[in-house]
Amino acid sequence: MLELSPRRRQLVLAICCMSLLIVSLDNTVLNVALPSMQKDLHASLAGMQWTIDAYTLVLASLLMLAGSTADRIGRRKVFMAGLVVFTVGSVLCSLAPNLESLVAFRMIQAVGGSMLNPVAMSIITNTFTDPRERARAIGVWGAVVGISMAAGPLVGGLLVDSVGWRSIFWVNLPVGLAALLLTLRYVPESRAPKARRPDPVGQLLVIALLGSLTYAIIEAPSSGAAKILVFGGIALVALVTLLRYEPRRDEPLIDLRFFRSAPFSGATVVAVSAFAALGGFLFLSTLYLQNVRGLSALDAGLWMLPMAAMTFVCAPLSGRLVGNRGPRFSLLIAGTAMTVSGVLFAAFEAETANVTLVIGYVLFGLGFGFVNAPITNTAVSGMPRAQAGVAAAVASTSRQIGQTLGVAVIGAVLASGVGTSSYRDTFVSAARPAWWIIAACGLLVLVVGAVSSGPWARATAARTADRLSSPEVKESAGIA
Repeated sequence: MLELSPRRRQLVLAICCMSLLIVSLDNTVLNVALPSMQKDLHASLAGMQWTIDAYTLVLASLLMLAGSTADRIGRRKVFMAGLVVFTVGSVLCSLAPNLESLVAFRMIQAVGGSMLNPVAMSIITNTFTDPRERARAIGVWGAVVGISMAAGPLVGGLLVDSVGWRSIFWVNLPVGLAALLLTLRYVPESRAPKARRPDPVGQLLVIALLGSLTYAIIEAPSSGAAKILVFGGIALVALVTLLRYEPRRDEPLIDLRFFRSAPFSGATVVAVSAFAALGGFLFLSTLYLQNVRGLSALDAGLWMLPMAAMTFVCAPLSGRLVGNRGPRFSLLIAGTAMTVSGVLFAAFEAETANVTLVIGYVLFGLGFGFVNAPITNTAVSGMPRAQAGVAAAVASTSRQIGQTLGVAVIGAVLASGVGTSSYRDTFVSAARPAWWIIAACGLLVLVVGAVSSGPWARATAARTADRLSSPEVKESAGIA
């Protein structure tokens, strides 16, 4: 990629952030609309889980493929294709006649979404080559998640209350079209000097692993033990086969050698844990505010605004902190805040009082705001810059896997607790184990963040770079 002027680099960053905005906004807007969709489509709790997880599952399954394909045939080309598919998928979602169609159209959306975030991040990585400048750009990227969290519940609530839940998908149309035109005009084409070859077997194993595991978790409360064991067995076989098959390939879909680096492995675990907590947190909050407190979609969005505002404020601060002092402090702050928030709900029933509810939301928003920048920075800086698409896809895949599992597990736990009773009577007690799971995810962020950002962890990164015997890997990892 040619060296761009500072103004052009900022413009490229803004265009890439537009793609993140529509993908992130789609999730937060959808969460607020869940109760209305549930009533209109006569869907069960598991059906609502699938409207979220069908999207995140396909996204997680295809991110690695999209990243490596973009490195091979051109990042701008794949990015523009993703914008087209995502926008078309949004139109189809707005026209869905039933739950099954909506889930299918959400999967089409996800195919487009898989070509956006990791490819946009690889464009940013190749545009901002200075480590500090890149960390700040990633901080801005993280702030967009905060914007989507702030705007999503409000925009979604307003649209659901005034027009109906189908209108939430219309928001993607103007942003997607504007991003497409601006990309065509201002984003230069780039590709890796030597991109990886396709790995169809590895790709199918990833799809089998994630799909069967998610199905087993979501359907556990309502399906028989035999069916759950079958899909759990498929997931286990796919995982074992993947771990045996990938190291034997010269250019695998997932290069397992990078996981020998504690910072890189830590970033993966932190991403899964943090986004599992986020997925579960939003799912529980939406159902509680609307189905238990009886609030409208807009009022529910307003109640969630403190969480979104903290994420918006803290994400760029975290980016600056990571750029100046490394990822350790951001990870410690994030893990502590998310853990305390989960404990507040689990042990003290924070949702039952307005003051503690707001405090819990503020703490979670603060923690989540600080966690995004260190995840992305550590994952990207620990991989070769020539494979930026794959590097970004690893981080993005970890996020989507986390959110998929978070909604699946938290939803299954809640469904088991509620049973055939009404939400109003049993929600608080039924949700208590789910809140403890969210607290445990926060604690995992804290512990893994501390362990994977110290001197020992940096030494493992150095050894990993030596084993890979690639000067480019050493340079991109920041190792002399």
